[in-house]
Formats: sequence, structure tokens, C-alpha cells
Amino acid sequence: MDTTKWSEDRFNEIIKETSNFIKKVGYNPKSVPFVPISGFNGDNMIDVSSNCPWYKGWEKESKAGKASGKTLLEAIDSIDPPARPTDKPLRLPLQDVYKISGIGTVPVGRVETGTIKAGMVVTFAPANVTTEVKSVEMHHEQLVEGVPGDNVGFNVKNVSVKE
Repeated sequence: MDTTKWSEDRFNEIIKETSNFIKKVGYNPKSVPFVPISGFNGDNMIDVSSNCPWYKGWEKESKAGKASGKTLLEAIDSIDPPARPTDKPLRLPLQDVYKISGIGTVPVGRVETGTIKAGMVVTFAPANVTTEVKSVEMHHEQLVEGVPGDNVGFNVKNVSVKE
């Protein structure tokens, strides 16, 4: 906004263009707060800026209700955390697979849905390889189970890194 000299017209033009795009991709523009900021100078990032007296703040609607504020930090704080369902089937996109001597094959990734525990049988797609989980770890600590949001490594039986 500092490069446009805090132009209210330019800010409204950006809101209009962005709202049209947000609608086009299937979201409700009323659920998105718009905040005029200057990252270079820190205006409206944490504290309210005096450079845009025309700006009265943002409002948004979500499933959790209405929220309002004036700064980018308040807008970020108003974001509803994503649902992390444990009752759905296990979905764990792999980030990497390691071969650790003395331990074996250790796939690593983040649990998106479901849970992962030692003893459970998992199938890797698209290779359609099925095996049993020997153990689950997060940050070098043994876990009873990995839940959505956890970045885990898990030891599997009789599977090579190439599979």
C-alpha cells in the first residue's frame, strides 16, 4: 500500500478483483478479511496504521461466527483451525523413505486423517504394497499413535525403500 500512497481506490480495486477470483474458485469472499498493509514499514501488521484513516477494519463470516479487526495479525488469529478427523481412514502422504541400519525401512510423512499405531496393517498406494507397522515415532520419541497433524516416521516390516 505504501507504493500506491495508501490509495483507498486502489485498495477497493484489489478487494473487487480478489473477491471475484475467490468466488470463481469456490470460496465465499465474505469469509476472507482484507487488510491494507505495508510489510516494508510494518503498517497494519501488528498495530493499526495512521497512514490509512479511511480504513475502518475488516469483517468476516465463518462457520464459527463473525469476526472483525483492523490488523493482519488479528486476521491471522481469526483463522479457524482445520478439521483433523481421526474417524476417517488413514491418509499419510509420504515425504521420504529412509533405510536405517538396525531398524529397517522408515517411511516419513504427516498424518492427514485417521491414526497410525504399531501393529496396524497399512497399504501403500499406488504400489498396493501391504505391511504391518512395527513402531511409530515423532521427533525421535516413540508414540502410542500418530494423529492428524503429526509428522511421523514409522518402521514397517518386509518392505524395501524402492517399493
